[in-house]
Amino acid sequence: QVQLVESGGGLVQAGGSLRLSCAASGRGFRVNAMGWYRQAPGKQRELVATITSRGTTNYVDSMKGRCTISRDNAKSTVYLQMDSLNAEDTAIYICNCNADVLGDWRSRDYWGQGTQVTVSS
Repeated sequence: QVQLVESGGGLVQAGGSLRLSCAASGRGFRVNAMGWYRQAPGKQRELVATITSRGTTNYVDSMKGRCTISRDNAKSTVYLQMDSLNAEDTAIYICNCNADVLGDWRSRDYWGQGTQVTVSS
């Protein structure tokens, strides 16, 4: 099993910035791709950004130019720097990773509990 713990959410004014962190922990695991999703009230969960183990990134169109995803493989941690935030970015931001765990025959997706981001206008 892999546990994901997010941090860095909070309340920010429109135009402000936040940096989210998500650390993976467990025994005998190797993290592959990592990413961030978000879910706003009454809306479906949507992808925000992903990063492969080699550093290839992908962003949802609405966040391109306003956020940067990065990772520290030594710490099994992924970061999401978000700038120029607006009210539409208000959501629960949820960390995701795909990982191989020793003894498991295939890789699996793991999810964090989420961290609230609220942007006041």
